[in-house]
Amino acid sequence: QELGVIGLMNIQYALKDGTLYVLEVNPRASRTIPFVSKAIGVPLAKLATKVMVGHSLKELGFTSQVWPKHVSVKESVFPFNRFPNVDVSLGPEMKSTGEVMGIGNSFGIAFAKAQLATGYNLPLEGNVFVSVHDLHKDKIVPVAKTFMDMGFKILATRGTSSHLKNHGLSCETIQKISEGRPHVVDYIKNGEIQLIINTSIGHTPSMDAHHIRQNAIRYSIPYSTTIAGSKAVSEAIMALKNLKWDACPLQDYYAADRESQTSYDGHEEKK
Repeated sequence: QELGVIGLMNIQYALKDGTLYVLEVNPRASRTIPFVSKAIGVPLAKLATKVMVGHSLKELGFTSQVWPKHVSVKESVFPFNRFPNVDVSLGPEMKSTGEVMGIGNSFGIAFAKAQLATGYNLPLEGNVFVSVHDLHKDKIVPVAKTFMDMGFKILATRGTSSHLKNHGLSCETIQKISEGRPHVVDYIKNGEIQLIINTSIGHTPSMDAHHIRQNAIRYSIPYSTTIAGSKAVSEAIMALKNLKWDACPLQDYYAADRESQTSYDGHEEKK
């Protein structure tokens, strides 16, 4: 209302240290619209177009929030495997070339499906390599414990390994690239690492982190560069190990939503 926009608009936010910032607002649709439309079963672009030419939301039968029972996850697709020497660290600039979507009755399953759609198979067993920045060492402890409880073995560089052991977790210490061979990249090339958790602070990762991420892409090993991401991966793997899941028509998800709420009734246009 303050901006006077009728129809769709795209807002870009940034969250830092608990403060939410608005980066920019554009009066247009974005790639989020088809994602949300598919997630809730409502043709938002169609409705927005009608609103722009004078119809009200009440006339269109869309007057309440849709709260789906299922979970939808959008994941970006990156072309890093086609550009071997490109910097894979992410920042404000866009590097993705597409997006995929995973839908499930739990976050874990939805996230796992999204990862599968990007071409990465999450491992159900094997070794997890962990090397995190000092600021993340306390937060990685429960994540590492979750992987251990699922039967994974933890491999870690010296600093991370020491911290995990001090918190009662068993892990194998392996060397950084600068510490001699065999080092972490040798483990990756030999197929001894099935999942990588490697965090850093700042826009430019360390040389070790750069080589680790490059080889993770080269050998199609799932990797996470944030604590939040590693938690999501652990939840997805736990869901894959413990829950039954299958492909399901979108209409089945929408039908389940309609049974639990009254919302957009899908008025058809008069012909």
